[in-house]
Amino acid sequence: MLFILSCKRMVESAYNITKNARSSAVLASTVMFPKTIHYCWFGRNPLPELAERCIASWRKFLSDYEIREWNEDNFDVNIIHYTAEAYRQRKYAFVSDYARFWILYHYGGIYFDTDVEVIRPMDDIIERGNFMGFEVDPDGHNTPGKYAPKYCFAVNPGVGTGMSQKHPFIKRLLGVYRNLEFNGGVMNPWLKTIVAYTTEALLDEGLLNQKGIQQVNDITVYPHDYLAPIDVISGRLHLTANTHAIHHYMGSWDNGRRKTMKEKLKNAFPEWVINLINRIKRRKYRIR
Repeated sequence: MLFILSCKRMVESAYNITKNARSSAVLASTVMFPKTIHYCWFGRNPLPELAERCIASWRKFLSDYEIREWNEDNFDVNIIHYTAEAYRQRKYAFVSDYARFWILYHYGGIYFDTDVEVIRPMDDIIERGNFMGFEVDPDGHNTPGKYAPKYCFAVNPGVGTGMSQKHPFIKRLLGVYRNLEFNGGVMNPWLKTIVAYTTEALLDEGLLNQKGIQQVNDITVYPHDYLAPIDVISGRLHLTANTHAIHHYMGSWDNGRRKTMKEKLKNAFPEWVINLINRIKRRKYRIR
């Protein structure tokens, strides 16, 4: 009997070793992108204090990653008509809309907007491979509006995108921008942004209108509390046990005076009032 028990333990031990080895191999195989964090900063202006703080957080929690800035010196702003016109009009954030996809396609790695602050290690996310994050979670009812994605569920590539080189989904997004005309970057409820283009492309690839972590081909899409815990409608911060980073919505593309007024109005009302107003807007504009 003791011999049988001993043999059983040896078999179980060997099985666990094999299982752990296989699990480690699977995790290793999913880490497909190089250890480089990319960010864009066009216009030759100094980085604001928030950006400096966010970059410092990348160094702290992703210390083994190279951090690479992309600007006029190492990226051709005239690569397509869209970026050339955006740069000519000094709408630098729109230059980065295309640049981030070009960079990720050719180099792979992680892209962050300069207003993304990492607040804890991201090993568990990175180990699963290619990733993106919701800015607004699906609730089973709303679907992305053609021109007003901020009123419905949406995936924002700026909150954090990790991607392998030559990824076909990134190539698809490059194709979208190659044929676009730059509209001047004047923000209004009907302006279609990088968030809308990204979300619509993911929907075509199989993104569902349901809550939780989703797998779209080999891309893991995380709920908003992982990378973007600030409610895009109310501006309120909701940290959870899942939160790895905070997208602070610095909004370098927006009009500063209008943004200040919006923030004052948001802070003047309880969050439920702001969300109620948002639901009324969706009904008014027939955004479903």
